[in-house]
Amino acid sequence: MIDVHFWPTPNGQKITIFLEETGLPYRVVPVNIGRGDQFKPEFLKLSPNNRMPAIVDHAPVDGGEPIAVFESAAILQYLAEKTGRFMPSDVRGKKTVLEWLAWQIANLGPACGQLGHFKIYAKDKIPYAIERYSNEVHRLFGVLDGRLEGRDYVADEYSIADMAIYPWLRNHERFGIDVAEFPRASAWLARMAARPAVARGIDAGKDLPTTSLQDDDEARKHLFGQRARTH
Repeated sequence: MIDVHFWPTPNGQKITIFLEETGLPYRVVPVNIGRGDQFKPEFLKLSPNNRMPAIVDHAPVDGGEPIAVFESAAILQYLAEKTGRFMPSDVRGKKTVLEWLAWQIANLGPACGQLGHFKIYAKDKIPYAIERYSNEVHRLFGVLDGRLEGRDYVADEYSIADMAIYPWLRNHERFGIDVAEFPRASAWLARMAARPAVARGIDAGKDLPTTSLQDDDEARKHLFGQRARTH
């Protein structure tokens, strides 16, 4: 059994997609990020960066004590190595998957997150910031579109890289992206959405209570107002 400390955001959905694809038994442990659960001491023991997701694998391959893993990219790699699925074993194939996983973590996720913040959640709209991140997300869509020329998935075979990228781009309308500009990326989005396990992974936690960050001052404080906690 794998405990998934989770809230239904793109980073959380990456993990539930993988678990649904592999059929590994898992249990969702809600981490309500709008109410500050990510700062509770018991969660910080698992994820010292106070970010979900985190997992606890109660049946690690070495047969030892449960293993906790934090950061979504590390979790995906850990699970791929545990199951031997969705990451090639050959050095060149594995290298490619890890490159595109890193691309999502270092580029796509931060750019989409900042665009969402300044365009949707910020009370004071800053045109420069919105334009800056709109341009960057548009550029990254172009990078993905180019990569998909002549292939169905970003690393040829379906992999953890696709699982990491898809949750960030499936709601492209909210970023103001016209996917008609990117026909290969648009076809990939449809291909991903058609996978039953992907749909189940996206639906995980759909019954958890959501909040409107535009109106919820407590949630905004937890998500946007934190500084380092010094002793």
